Amino acid sequence: SDINDLYRRVINRNNRLRKLLEVKAPEVILRNEKRILQEAVDSLIDNAMRRGSTQAMGAGAGRRELKSLAENLKGKQGLFRQNLLGKRVDYSGRSVIVVGPNLSLDQCGLPKHMALELFRPFVISKILLRELAFNIRGANRLIEEGAPEVWAILEEVIKNKYVLLNRAPTLHRLGIQAFKPVLIEGNAIEFHPLVCPAFNADFDGDQVAVHVPLSEKAQEEAREIMAADKNILKPGSGDPTVSAKMLDILLGCFWVTKIISGEKGEGKIFPSPNVAITAYDFGEVGLRAQIEVLSTDTEKYKAFEGKLFTTTVGRLLFNSVLPSHYPYVNKEVDRKVLQDIVNTMIETTDLRTTAHLMDRIKEFGFKYATKSGITWGLDDIEVPKEKKEIVDKALQSADEISRSYDEGLLSEDERYRKTIEIWQDVRAEIEKLMPDTLDPNGPVYDMLKSGARGQVGSISQMAGMKGLITNTVGRVLSFPVISSYKEGLTPVEYFVTTHGARYGLAATALQTAKAGYLTRRLVDVAQDCTILEDDCGETAGLSVRVHDGKDAGGVEASFLKRAFGRALAKDAKDESGKTLFKKGAILKKKDIELLEESTVEEVFVRSVLSCKTIRGLCRACYGLDLGRNKLVELGEAVGIIAAQAIGEPGTQLTMRTFHMGGVAGENITMGLPRVEEVFERRTPKAPAVIARTDGIVLDMKKQNSEHTIVILPDVGSKTKEATEYAVPFGRTPVVKVGDKVEKGQQLSDGSTDLLELFKVAGKERTEDYVIDEIVRIYALQGASVSHKHVEIIVRQMFSRLKIKNPGGSRFAAGDMIERAHFMEENIRLTKEGKELIKADPLVLGISSVALSAGSFLSAASFQNTTRILIQAALRGAKDTLKGLKENVIVGRLIPVGTGFKKGVVVARAEEVLGGGEMLGGGEE
Repeated sequence: SDINDLYRRVINRNNRLRKLLEVKAPEVILRNEKRILQEAVDSLIDNAMRRGSTQAMGAGAGRRELKSLAENLKGKQGLFRQNLLGKRVDYSGRSVIVVGPNLSLDQCGLPKHMALELFRPFVISKILLRELAFNIRGANRLIEEGAPEVWAILEEVIKNKYVLLNRAPTLHRLGIQAFKPVLIEGNAIEFHPLVCPAFNADFDGDQVAVHVPLSEKAQEEAREIMAADKNILKPGSGDPTVSAKMLDILLGCFWVTKIISGEKGEGKIFPSPNVAITAYDFGEVGLRAQIEVLSTDTEKYKAFEGKLFTTTVGRLLFNSVLPSHYPYVNKEVDRKVLQDIVNTMIETTDLRTTAHLMDRIKEFGFKYATKSGITWGLDDIEVPKEKKEIVDKALQSADEISRSYDEGLLSEDERYRKTIEIWQDVRAEIEKLMPDTLDPNGPVYDMLKSGARGQVGSISQMAGMKGLITNTVGRVLSFPVISSYKEGLTPVEYFVTTHGARYGLAATALQTAKAGYLTRRLVDVAQDCTILEDDCGETAGLSVRVHDGKDAGGVEASFLKRAFGRALAKDAKDESGKTLFKKGAILKKKDIELLEESTVEEVFVRSVLSCKTIRGLCRACYGLDLGRNKLVELGEAVGIIAAQAIGEPGTQLTMRTFHMGGVAGENITMGLPRVEEVFERRTPKAPAVIARTDGIVLDMKKQNSEHTIVILPDVGSKTKEATEYAVPFGRTPVVKVGDKVEKGQQLSDGSTDLLELFKVAGKERTEDYVIDEIVRIYALQGASVSHKHVEIIVRQMFSRLKIKNPGGSRFAAGDMIERAHFMEENIRLTKEGKELIKADPLVLGISSVALSAGSFLSAASFQNTTRILIQAALRGAKDTLKGLKENVIVGRLIPVGTGFKKGVVVARAEEVLGGGEMLGGGEE
């Protein structure tokens, strides 16, 4: 192997040097020999460092560079990531998935021969127990022959056992779930349709891997924690995954609950729901005919108070699927209605009950989607008759604009903008006409209206007008595609559109890798955030305004999103002083609705940003575990969950930076690059101007295209005279004369530089900015991420301090130190009666935080492996194996979840003198 080659070179050169020394060779030769021996040793340790002529190359024709010891450790194929953090396992298999519409939510169909191979040891032990064979070899022979007893034993063995299914890429914890196997014929694994959204799976050839948890304990974890019917909520946002993509099921439910006029038996009156259903069974009344039914006095029909109500047999049947206490749903069941049902069920009952209801709805939906016979044909959509006239008018206007431009009345820029405006209006106008061209009883209308599939936009492209197209850099072309797909594109139009489609495919491929890398960095920075104690006793909290619609960035960040699942830090009182909720109460959805109706102005909620637990978090500051809809458990690895919650939707974020209609410099970085920029604390290109003091905007000057903003500081500021802020070219001011500004507020558009904001406005202001910015970027892409996950990452970004005065400790001024370490040292120094350490807070990017981790194993397995191991060796570092990665590497149980040891002594920030931050503030 390469290592042997490298060792051989060291030995040969060493022996040669010994001989030369024995024969007392001249100094020149000795010096040369010593140099090449040193080179050989260097190459053995790290060959890649020695670029150029001194690099060790393999013999033979290939002459590739040899893989040294260091290269065997680093990179994705190195020892750390290939063999220590992930390993190949026995008792696993993989196959293509097909849909299993008659499975229940916690089942999967497993091909017989695959199951036999996976459960072979269990089958063998049963064979020996029954004395069908007398040794393992005999048992194996029996299995190979496929004896009928073997299949019977296999059925017995897999009873009540769970297997894990995993679909790559595993972006969040729902990418691996446990199912009870059901034996099936064939070679494909049957997969439940409702768990597809969680795995992001579809049936166009996706494959999944199967793993068997062997021990009793592992089976118990699979059954209690990982079973699919217990994981129906997304840990990132708390939304149900099962109702995310209902497709045919939704279509069936919608079709059956529609009212069709002129159906058989319309207007008939029935004495009870059951009689109406019987009449339908005997063909006396149509499924979707409007009928009247006398309500019974059960919980379900409470709202009708025993009177007649108008409905259809289809609706009666749909309601018979819902639980008996659920109020009667008397409307067309579209996506919104179905999601409301699921959300209500999750709140009023538990997850398993909801899961079993979903199964019943699934069967009902599939049954009636089949009966409906809904199908799709190109003739179901029509080109609006008014289209020609609208387009002709637009073409005339566009000609007029071109003429004005030729005559020099318009600038290039104005012409471009006006042309684009015309075509955007045309497209919007045609899109408005589209819904009216659809037959209200036709298939396309049902698909759109139910929310099962498709949008008006795509129908509009098929039969309306394709519209404007962007070029490579995201600038909109002023050449419109007037045709729709149904009419057919002209060659030029076709050529122009090809680019967009191909760009999309290429971008997706590149983006996935980028998003994966971001997730990896987030995991590395947050892995040690676990729940260590019940309550850290923190009394301060975030203030959340109750009636504040819009949030920073103008995206709806509602009160519900910010306060849901959090513990109150203070009592919530309304104007009259009446206490609505006591301190420590966890806010659920109905509590939040109550608060929104009340006169409470703001509530104070606990947040992980202010949690005082050292080397972890407490349950009260974290609040609700969104994936399980109950208070977070001790030992939960919330850091990893936060990293997955932010990384998983990352793939949906667009890579493109948006250019506003081709105006110079107006490109604000958005999407994934901006998320990365914030988390890595990079300085943005042309950052926004921020106010350095509180004050009032006195004056705004404009020279050429440069703006100057003059701010008069408030009384009591350090600076007394008015300050001028120059707004660079391409940035637009967002304040006007007379506005009150706060320290750290943006005066122009663009992205704020975190370091500058931190220096000016301090830690809390910077934390808020980062959280709002990240949540806003995700919200713009329609991906919802709970604030608490972003808070955990932000807490890590601020978790390092710079020592100003080392006091009685062993540190030197200027050293970087983890906040937890700093707290622990100060507790020790207090006990010994020595001078305490003083330090200033820092803000770092996530990579820097991960690399400065206390554990060298964790840091080395992340990046810069060689450098970190060298530094650790020089320092004589020791790893206390507190975090997750270190324990995985040495092969121990990780200290979270079922491996969490209760009663670990948790030191608190309180015990450090004076509580609070005894650090220098942000302004120095």
